Amino acid sequence: MSAEPTTVSVGTQIPAFVVEQVSGDHIRMLALLLHDPNPIHFDVAAVTAAGLGDREVNQGGATMAYLYDMLIAWAGSRRCVRSLQCRFLANVFAGDTVVAGGVVTAVRDEPGAREVDCDVWVDIERGARAVSGSATVAWPT
Repeated sequence: MSAEPTTVSVGTQIPAFVVEQVSGDHIRMLALLLHDPNPIHFDVAAVTAAGLGDREVNQGGATMAYLYDMLIAWAGSRRCVRSLQCRFLANVFAGDTVVAGGVVTAVRDEPGAREVDCDVWVDIERGARAVSGSATVAWPT
C-alpha cells in the first residue's frame, strides 16, 4: 500500500514486506532458470558439505528482490525505484522467514519528483541481518 506523498519525511518507516517461508522449490527453480551451477541452491548434500546446514541457500539476488518488492509496494510503481545498493551479510535458507524493512533518511525536491533516500534491509526471523543497503525512490509530487 502506498503512503500519501505529503506524509513522507525523514524517519518515515517503510511498511515491512514479509516472506513467511522462503520456498526451497522456488530456490531450485530460480537456479534452473538462471543456469546457476552453484549446488548450494539445489543440492542439500552440497549445502551440508559446505558446512552451511541442511537447507538450500537462497540466491542473493532473490533476497535483494524482497527489497524491490517492498519499495514497489510502498511507492506504487517499479518505475519509482531509482537506485538500490546492497551489501550481503548472511545467507537466507529455505524455510526462513524474512522481513524487508526500511526508513527514510532524506527527502529532497527535484524537478518533477521528490527524491526519497532510504536505508533498507532484509532481516531473517532468527535474528541475522541478511542484506543492508540504501535506496532512492522518486515519490509523486
